[in-house]
Amino acid sequence: MSARICASSSPGEIRIAVTLDGLMQEFALWRPDMPDGVGDIYRARVSAHAPALGGTFVTLPGQEQAGFLPDSEGLGPLTQGQTVLVTITRSAQGGKGVRLGARNLPPDLPGGADPRLLRRGPTPLERLAARYPDAPIVIDDAAIATLLPASLHPRLSRASSAFDSDLRAQADALEEAAVPLPGGMSASITPTPALVAIDMDGGTATSMDRRPKQTAQFAANRDALPDLMRQLRLRNLSGAIVVDVAGLAIRKRRALGDTIETVLRDDPLRPRFLGFTALGLAEIVRPRVHPPLHELFHSREGRMLHALRGQMQAYRGMPPNGQPVRLACGHAIMQMMQDHPAWAEDFMRLTGRVLAPVADTALPAHGWRFEP
Repeated sequence: MSARICASSSPGEIRIAVTLDGLMQEFALWRPDMPDGVGDIYRARVSAHAPALGGTFVTLPGQEQAGFLPDSEGLGPLTQGQTVLVTITRSAQGGKGVRLGARNLPPDLPGGADPRLLRRGPTPLERLAARYPDAPIVIDDAAIATLLPASLHPRLSRASSAFDSDLRAQADALEEAAVPLPGGMSASITPTPALVAIDMDGGTATSMDRRPKQTAQFAANRDALPDLMRQLRLRNLSGAIVVDVAGLAIRKRRALGDTIETVLRDDPLRPRFLGFTALGLAEIVRPRVHPPLHELFHSREGRMLHALRGQMQAYRGMPPNGQPVRLACGHAIMQMMQDHPAWAEDFMRLTGRVLAPVADTALPAHGWRFEP
Protein backbone atom coordinates (compact mmCIF):
# COMPACT_ATOMS: atom_id res chain seq x y z
CA MET A 1 0.00 0.00 0.00
CA SER A 2 1.34 3.45 -0.93
CA ALA A 3 0.19 6.92 0.03
CA ARG A 4 -0.55 9.70 -2.42
CA ILE A 5 -1.00 13.42 -1.75
CA CYS A 6 -3.66 15.14 -3.86
CA ALA A 7 -3.95 18.95 -3.97
CA SER A 8 -7.04 20.40 -5.63
CA SER A 9 -7.13 24.13 -6.32
CA SER A 10 -10.13 26.46 -6.16
CA PRO A 11 -10.38 30.25 -5.70
CA GLY A 12 -8.51 31.23 -2.53
CA GLU A 13 -8.15 27.67 -1.33
CA ILE A 14 -6.34 24.40 -1.95
CA ARG A 15 -7.88 21.21 -0.57
CA ILE A 16 -5.26 18.61 0.26
CA ALA A 17 -5.93 14.93 0.88
CA VAL A 18 -3.59 12.06 1.64
CA THR A 19 -5.04 8.80 0.37
CA LEU A 20 -4.13 5.19 0.92
CA ASP A 21 -5.73 2.84 -1.59
CA GLY A 22 -8.36 5.48 -2.31
CA LEU A 23 -9.31 6.07 1.33
CA MET A 24 -8.60 9.50 2.77
CA GLN A 25 -6.21 9.39 5.71
CA GLU A 26 -5.39 13.09 6.12
CA PHE A 27 -7.05 16.30 5.02
CA ALA A 28 -6.05 19.95 5.17
CA LEU A 29 -7.29 23.29 3.87
CA TRP A 30 -4.61 25.62 2.57
CA ARG A 31 -5.62 29.24 2.14
CA PRO A 32 -2.43 30.90 0.85
CA ASP A 33 -3.50 34.46 1.65
CA MET A 34 -4.85 33.50 5.09
CA PRO A 35 -2.18 31.31 6.75
CA ASP A 36 -2.95 30.19 10.30
CA GLY A 37 0.56 31.22 11.35
CA VAL A 38 1.69 28.02 13.06
CA GLY A 39 5.48 27.83 12.81
CA ASP A 40 5.90 31.52 11.99
CA ILE A 41 8.85 33.11 13.83
CA TYR A 42 8.74 36.73 14.98
CA ARG A 43 10.82 39.28 16.74
CA ALA A 44 8.04 40.72 18.90
CA ARG A 45 7.52 43.16 21.71
CA VAL A 46 6.34 42.32 25.23
CA SER A 47 3.11 44.11 26.09
CA ALA A 48 2.19 42.85 29.58
CA HIS A 49 3.11 40.12 32.03
CA ALA A 50 0.10 38.28 33.51
CA PRO A 51 1.28 36.40 36.63
CA ALA A 52 -2.21 35.09 37.35
CA LEU A 53 -2.28 33.42 33.94
CA GLY A 54 1.30 32.17 34.15
CA GLY A 55 2.56 33.96 31.09
CA THR A 56 3.13 37.13 29.10
CA PHE A 57 1.17 38.84 26.33
CA VAL A 58 3.37 39.63 23.34
CA THR A 59 2.40 41.92 20.46
CA LEU A 60 3.13 40.33 17.09
CA PRO A 61 3.77 42.72 14.17
CA GLY A 62 0.83 42.73 11.77
CA GLN A 63 -1.43 40.64 14.03
CA GLU A 64 -4.75 41.88 15.41
CA GLN A 65 -4.40 40.04 18.73
CA ALA A 66 -1.49 39.72 21.12
CA GLY A 67 -0.08 36.22 21.50
CA PHE A 68 0.32 34.47 24.83
CA LEU A 69 3.77 33.21 25.85
CA PRO A 70 3.68 30.82 28.86
CA ASP A 71 6.26 31.34 31.60
CA SER A 72 7.17 27.66 31.15
CA GLU A 73 8.93 28.58 27.89
CA GLY A 74 11.83 29.67 30.07
CA LEU A 75 12.59 33.21 28.95
CA GLY A 76 12.68 34.41 32.54
CA PRO A 77 11.25 37.73 33.78
CA LEU A 78 10.14 39.90 30.85
CA THR A 79 9.53 43.62 30.97
CA GLN A 80 7.10 45.72 28.98
CA GLY A 81 8.64 46.94 25.73
CA GLN A 82 11.33 44.26 25.62
CA THR A 83 11.77 42.40 22.30
CA VAL A 84 11.84 38.60 22.24
CA LEU A 85 12.10 35.86 19.63
CA VAL A 86 8.96 33.71 19.55
CA THR A 87 7.20 31.21 17.32
CA ILE A 88 3.48 30.49 16.97
CA THR A 89 2.76 27.04 18.39
CA ARG A 90 -1.06 27.21 18.25
CA SER A 91 -3.21 29.20 15.87
CA ALA A 92 -5.98 31.57 16.89
CA GLN A 93 -9.12 29.47 17.32
CA GLY A 94 -12.23 29.21 19.44
CA GLY A 95 -12.17 32.95 20.08
CA LYS A 96 -8.69 32.77 21.63
CA GLY A 97 -5.48 34.30 20.31
CA VAL A 98 -2.34 32.53 19.24
CA ARG A 99 -0.14 30.57 21.66
CA LEU A 100 3.59 31.28 21.48
CA GLY A 101 6.73 29.33 22.21
CA ALA A 102 10.40 30.23 22.53
CA ARG A 103 12.17 26.86 22.43
CA ASN A 104 14.23 25.22 19.68
CA LEU A 105 14.34 28.26 17.42
CA PRO A 106 16.76 27.99 14.48
CA PRO A 107 20.13 29.73 14.95
CA ASP A 108 20.24 31.36 11.50
CA LEU A 109 17.50 33.95 12.00
CA PRO A 110 17.99 37.44 10.54
CA GLY A 111 19.51 40.02 12.87
CA GLY A 112 18.24 43.43 13.84
CA ALA A 113 16.23 44.82 16.71
CA ASP A 114 12.91 45.95 15.24
CA PRO A 115 9.84 43.73 15.69
CA ARG A 116 8.97 41.90 12.45
CA LEU A 117 8.11 38.56 10.92
CA LEU A 118 11.38 36.68 10.46
CA ARG A 119 10.28 33.42 8.84
CA ARG A 120 7.03 31.80 7.75
CA GLY A 121 6.10 28.36 9.02
CA PRO A 122 5.53 25.44 6.64
CA THR A 123 2.39 25.37 4.52
CA PRO A 124 -0.14 22.53 4.98
CA LEU A 125 1.17 20.83 1.85
CA GLU A 126 4.75 21.04 3.09
CA ARG A 127 3.74 19.54 6.45
CA LEU A 128 2.01 16.59 4.81
CA ALA A 129 4.84 16.11 2.32
CA ALA A 130 7.28 15.85 5.25
CA ARG A 131 5.01 13.38 7.03
CA TYR A 132 4.77 11.21 3.88
CA PRO A 133 8.23 11.63 2.30
CA ASP A 134 7.73 8.93 -0.31
CA ALA A 135 4.25 9.99 -1.45
CA PRO A 136 3.88 11.53 -4.93
CA ILE A 137 2.04 14.86 -5.03
CA VAL A 138 -0.72 15.28 -7.63
CA ILE A 139 -1.79 18.85 -8.45
CA ASP A 140 -4.37 20.21 -10.88
CA ASP A 141 -3.12 23.81 -11.00
CA ALA A 142 0.41 24.77 -12.05
CA ALA A 143 0.23 27.78 -9.71
CA ILE A 144 0.52 25.42 -6.73
CA ALA A 145 4.09 24.60 -7.77
CA THR A 146 5.06 28.26 -7.49
CA LEU A 147 4.05 28.23 -3.81
CA LEU A 148 6.24 25.24 -2.95
CA PRO A 149 9.98 24.95 -2.31
CA ALA A 150 12.03 23.61 -5.20
CA SER A 151 12.87 20.50 -3.17
CA LEU A 152 9.27 19.26 -3.63
CA HIS A 153 9.08 19.85 -7.39
CA PRO A 154 10.44 16.39 -8.37
CA ARG A 155 7.50 14.81 -6.52
CA LEU A 156 4.86 16.81 -8.44
CA SER A 157 2.71 15.53 -11.26
CA ARG A 158 -0.12 17.34 -13.02
CA ALA A 159 -3.64 16.01 -13.58
CA SER A 160 -6.76 17.61 -14.99
CA SER A 161 -8.37 17.05 -11.58
CA ALA A 162 -6.46 16.07 -8.46
CA PHE A 163 -9.66 14.82 -6.80
CA ASP A 164 -11.66 12.12 -8.58
CA SER A 165 -15.40 11.93 -7.88
CA ASP A 166 -14.94 9.54 -4.93
CA LEU A 167 -12.27 11.65 -3.24
CA ARG A 168 -14.33 14.78 -3.85
CA ALA A 169 -17.29 13.11 -2.13
CA GLN A 170 -15.10 12.15 0.84
CA ALA A 171 -13.87 15.74 1.15
CA ASP A 172 -17.37 17.21 0.82
CA ALA A 173 -18.62 14.83 3.55
CA LEU A 174 -16.27 16.48 6.04
CA GLU A 175 -18.60 19.48 6.04
CA GLU A 176 -21.46 17.34 7.36
CA ALA A 177 -22.14 16.73 11.07
CA ALA A 178 -23.42 13.19 10.41
CA VAL A 179 -20.80 10.52 9.73
CA PRO A 180 -21.63 7.08 8.30
CA LEU A 181 -19.63 4.32 9.97
CA PRO A 182 -18.94 0.67 9.09
CA GLY A 183 -21.62 -1.93 9.73
CA GLY A 184 -24.55 0.44 9.31
CA MET A 185 -23.61 2.58 12.30
CA SER A 186 -23.37 6.37 12.27
CA ALA A 187 -22.21 9.22 14.45
CA SER A 188 -23.26 12.84 14.90
CA ILE A 189 -20.54 15.36 15.76
CA THR A 190 -21.46 18.51 17.70
CA PRO A 191 -18.71 21.03 18.48
CA THR A 192 -19.43 23.33 21.42
CA PRO A 193 -17.30 26.08 22.99
CA ALA A 194 -16.29 23.70 25.79
CA LEU A 195 -15.86 20.36 24.03
CA VAL A 196 -16.76 18.23 21.02
CA ALA A 197 -19.65 15.84 21.69
CA ILE A 198 -19.98 12.71 19.52
CA ASP A 199 -23.01 10.45 19.66
CA MET A 200 -22.75 7.03 18.03
CA ASP A 201 -25.92 5.36 16.77
CA GLY A 202 -26.27 1.65 16.17
CA GLY A 203 -28.94 2.01 13.49
CA THR A 204 -29.33 -1.37 11.78
CA ALA A 205 -25.87 -2.56 12.78
CA THR A 206 -27.07 -5.36 15.07
CA SER A 207 -30.57 -6.08 13.73
CA MET A 208 -29.47 -9.16 11.76
CA ASP A 209 -26.87 -10.35 14.26
CA ARG A 210 -27.85 -13.64 15.93
CA ARG A 211 -25.49 -13.20 18.85
CA PRO A 212 -26.67 -11.90 22.23
CA LYS A 213 -27.54 -8.20 22.04
CA GLN A 214 -24.65 -6.90 24.17
CA THR A 215 -22.14 -9.08 22.31
CA ALA A 216 -23.38 -7.81 18.96
CA GLN A 217 -23.38 -4.18 20.12
CA PHE A 218 -19.87 -4.48 21.50
CA ALA A 219 -18.59 -5.89 18.18
CA ALA A 220 -20.38 -3.20 16.18
CA ASN A 221 -18.88 -0.39 18.29
CA ARG A 222 -15.42 -1.96 18.22
CA ASP A 223 -15.49 -2.25 14.42
CA ALA A 224 -16.78 1.33 13.94
CA LEU A 225 -14.42 3.10 16.34
CA PRO A 226 -11.32 3.06 14.07
CA ASP A 227 -13.24 4.91 11.37
CA LEU A 228 -14.62 7.38 13.91
CA MET A 229 -11.13 8.06 15.26
CA ARG A 230 -9.99 8.67 11.67
CA GLN A 231 -12.69 11.33 11.43
CA LEU A 232 -11.20 13.14 14.44
CA ARG A 233 -7.95 13.41 12.53
CA LEU A 234 -9.52 14.34 9.18
CA ARG A 235 -11.65 17.08 10.75
CA ASN A 236 -8.86 18.16 13.13
CA LEU A 237 -11.21 17.97 16.11
CA SER A 238 -9.26 18.96 19.18
CA GLY A 239 -9.43 19.91 22.82
CA ALA A 240 -11.81 17.89 24.99
CA ILE A 241 -13.77 15.23 23.06
CA VAL A 242 -16.43 12.95 24.55
CA VAL A 243 -17.88 9.94 22.73
CA ASP A 244 -21.13 8.21 23.63
CA VAL A 245 -20.90 4.73 22.10
CA ALA A 246 -24.04 3.01 20.91
CA GLY A 247 -26.23 0.83 23.09
CA LEU A 248 -23.72 -0.81 25.42
CA ALA A 249 -24.26 -1.05 29.13
CA ILE A 250 -21.91 1.30 30.96
CA ARG A 251 -19.99 -1.52 32.64
CA LYS A 252 -19.18 -3.10 29.26
CA ARG A 253 -17.91 0.08 27.62
CA ARG A 254 -14.54 0.04 29.37
CA ALA A 255 -13.49 -2.96 27.29
CA LEU A 256 -13.48 -0.66 24.24
CA GLY A 257 -10.62 1.35 25.75
CA ASP A 258 -7.94 -0.84 24.18
CA THR A 259 -9.41 -0.27 20.71
CA ILE A 260 -9.49 3.50 21.20
CA GLU A 261 -5.93 3.65 22.54
CA THR A 262 -4.58 1.47 19.72
CA VAL A 263 -6.14 3.61 16.98
CA LEU A 264 -5.07 6.90 18.56
CA ARG A 265 -1.40 5.84 18.46
CA ASP A 266 -1.34 6.52 14.70
CA ASP A 267 -2.36 10.17 15.20
CA PRO A 268 0.69 12.47 14.88
CA LEU A 269 -0.76 14.84 17.52
CA ARG A 270 -0.65 12.01 20.08
CA PRO A 271 -4.12 12.45 21.61
CA ARG A 272 -4.74 10.90 25.03
CA PHE A 273 -7.59 8.57 25.95
CA LEU A 274 -8.54 9.37 29.56
CA GLY A 275 -10.98 6.53 30.10
CA PHE A 276 -14.75 6.38 30.54
CA THR A 277 -16.74 8.69 32.81
CA ALA A 278 -19.35 7.50 35.30
CA LEU A 279 -21.91 8.13 32.57
CA GLY A 280 -20.02 5.84 30.18
CA LEU A 281 -18.64 8.59 27.95
CA ALA A 282 -15.19 8.04 26.43
CA GLU A 283 -12.95 11.04 27.16
CA ILE A 284 -10.24 12.03 24.67
CA VAL A 285 -7.94 15.05 24.70
CA ARG A 286 -6.41 16.01 21.37
CA PRO A 287 -3.92 18.92 21.28
CA ARG A 288 -5.05 22.16 19.69
CA VAL A 289 -2.59 23.32 17.02
CA HIS A 290 -4.35 24.26 13.79
CA PRO A 291 -7.99 25.44 13.52
CA PRO A 292 -10.57 22.64 13.29
CA LEU A 293 -12.29 22.24 9.95
CA HIS A 294 -15.70 23.30 11.24
CA GLU A 295 -14.30 26.72 12.18
CA LEU A 296 -12.72 27.11 8.74
CA PHE A 297 -15.85 25.94 6.91
CA HIS A 298 -18.29 28.15 8.83
CA SER A 299 -16.26 31.35 8.97
CA ARG A 300 -17.45 34.20 6.73
CA GLU A 301 -14.45 33.63 4.48
CA GLY A 302 -15.09 29.88 4.44
CA ARG A 303 -18.68 30.30 3.27
CA MET A 304 -17.60 32.67 0.50
CA LEU A 305 -14.84 30.34 -0.67
CA HIS A 306 -17.32 27.45 -0.71
CA ALA A 307 -19.57 29.46 -3.00
CA LEU A 308 -16.67 30.39 -5.28
CA ARG A 309 -15.64 26.75 -5.52
CA GLY A 310 -19.17 25.83 -6.57
CA GLN A 311 -19.16 28.48 -9.28
CA MET A 312 -15.72 27.36 -10.44
CA GLN A 313 -16.93 23.78 -10.80
CA ALA A 314 -19.98 24.95 -12.77
CA TYR A 315 -17.88 26.95 -15.26
CA ARG A 316 -14.70 24.88 -15.43
CA GLY A 317 -14.32 23.17 -18.78
CA MET A 318 -16.88 25.41 -20.50
CA PRO A 319 -15.53 27.65 -23.27
CA PRO A 320 -15.32 31.32 -22.20
CA ASN A 321 -17.95 33.57 -23.78
CA GLY A 322 -16.42 36.92 -22.86
CA GLN A 323 -19.09 37.65 -20.26
CA PRO A 324 -17.94 38.28 -16.66
CA VAL A 325 -19.40 36.34 -13.77
CA ARG A 326 -21.11 39.02 -11.68
CA LEU A 327 -21.06 38.69 -7.92
CA ALA A 328 -23.47 41.06 -6.19
CA CYS A 329 -22.13 41.85 -2.71
CA GLY A 330 -23.29 43.42 0.51
CA HIS A 331 -20.81 45.96 1.82
CA ALA A 332 -18.98 43.51 4.16
CA ILE A 333 -18.60 40.93 1.38
CA MET A 334 -17.44 43.65 -1.01
CA GLN A 335 -14.78 44.62 1.51
CA MET A 336 -13.78 40.96 1.86
CA MET A 337 -13.34 40.61 -1.90
CA GLN A 338 -11.23 43.77 -1.97
CA ASP A 339 -9.10 42.46 0.90
CA HIS A 340 -8.50 39.22 -1.00
CA PRO A 341 -7.87 40.13 -4.65
CA ALA A 342 -6.18 36.74 -5.23
CA TRP A 343 -9.61 35.06 -5.10
CA ALA A 344 -10.77 36.77 -8.30
CA GLU A 345 -7.37 36.15 -9.89
CA ASP A 346 -7.65 32.45 -9.08
CA PHE A 347 -11.19 32.34 -10.50
CA MET A 348 -9.98 33.84 -13.78
CA ARG A 349 -7.05 31.43 -14.03
CA LEU A 350 -9.13 28.34 -13.23
CA THR A 351 -12.23 29.12 -15.33
CA GLY A 352 -11.09 31.59 -18.00
CA ARG A 353 -13.83 33.96 -16.83
CA VAL A 354 -13.59 37.31 -15.09
CA LEU A 355 -15.17 37.43 -11.65
CA ALA A 356 -16.75 40.86 -11.20
CA PRO A 357 -17.77 41.73 -7.62
CA VAL A 358 -20.35 44.54 -7.62
CA ALA A 359 -21.67 46.38 -4.55
CA ASP A 360 -25.42 45.97 -4.04
CA THR A 361 -27.00 48.12 -1.33
CA ALA A 362 -30.15 46.01 -1.41
CA LEU A 363 -28.25 43.06 0.07
CA PRO A 364 -27.47 42.67 3.78
CA ALA A 365 -23.86 43.34 4.81
CA HIS A 366 -22.82 39.69 4.55
CA GLY A 367 -25.12 38.76 1.68
CA TRP A 368 -24.18 37.89 -1.89
CA ARG A 369 -25.59 36.33 -5.03
CA PHE A 370 -24.21 35.29 -8.39
CA GLU A 371 -26.02 36.87 -11.32
CA PRO A 372 -26.41 35.18 -14.70
